[in-house]
Amino acid sequence: MLLDVRDLHVEFRTRDGVARAVNGVSYRVDAGETLAVLGESGSGKSVTAQAVMGILDTPPGRITGGEVLFRGRDLLKLKEDERRRVRGAEMAMIFQDALSSLNPVLPVGDQLGEMFVVHRGMSRKDARARAVELMDRVRIPAARERAKQYPHQFSGGMRQRIMIAMALALEPALIIADEPTTALDVTVQAQVMDLLAELRREYRMGLILITHDLGVVADVADRIAVMYAGRIVESAPVHDLYGAPAHPYTRGLLDSVPRLDLKGRELHAIKGLPPGLTHIPPGCAFHPRCPMARDVCRTDVPPLYGVAEPDAARGSACHFWRECLDG
Repeated sequence: MLLDVRDLHVEFRTRDGVARAVNGVSYRVDAGETLAVLGESGSGKSVTAQAVMGILDTPPGRITGGEVLFRGRDLLKLKEDERRRVRGAEMAMIFQDALSSLNPVLPVGDQLGEMFVVHRGMSRKDARARAVELMDRVRIPAARERAKQYPHQFSGGMRQRIMIAMALALEPALIIADEPTTALDVTVQAQVMDLLAELRREYRMGLILITHDLGVVADVADRIAVMYAGRIVESAPVHDLYGAPAHPYTRGLLDSVPRLDLKGRELHAIKGLPPGLTHIPPGCAFHPRCPMARDVCRTDVPPLYGVAEPDAARGSACHFWRECLDG
């Protein structure tokens, strides 16, 4: 097991009260596996990733419980200098806004090379050569010349490739990609996702893909974890989840995706809005928006029930997952 997140809790102290951003999240990632974490904005996807990486803004955020086991070590018990050695070298993160993540006043080659200077003790000359190799590896044309250019001189898709190159620089065992295709057109999205899938196979690294776009992960993910109001409400292999969702929220997400075979029909939308994290409803947090909600849903928090499927472990945090699975 590469990464094992167990019962993780994260909260933020705000003027409006305590925002419970992550409420008992558990998931696992093996070497060579891609886990997609889906959900609407505010569901806790990115906060969970930041807690795993050790880059959570503290204060106001703080981890109040759980374990993050990476290669058997609980990262939450490491000192900051030990966590810093893990970041970049053993696990890395690709952020969604490449332009704001890159330094605007340094050539991209220098920024990539800095990883090798700091972590590997390379000379500046050798580091620049490795930076060019990485840019060529992620298919940036004329890499040697473009390494001298600044972030604003690259397109959105090329900047995202630079971020991927930066994450790969030290050949980590795990990469977390937080909305890596945001603001990119569909063609470039496909190219970036294909590149990530190819690199995952080549390096046999674990990949956590955070997104709200069901279409992006359909061809690259092995498993999917669906989050809502800081909890995982469904976890399943990708083909099982797309074929027969076992939670009303997952079914609502899938039904809201435009389909060519349903041309002319009204597009489905999940009614209402996600709850504020300072006032999460009692019982199942999804019950105010759920067409299947009953009295027990308003009072009892559903555990992640085991869903029996041949050769595949599944879970659904719905009291009536059998009815949802039957459609």
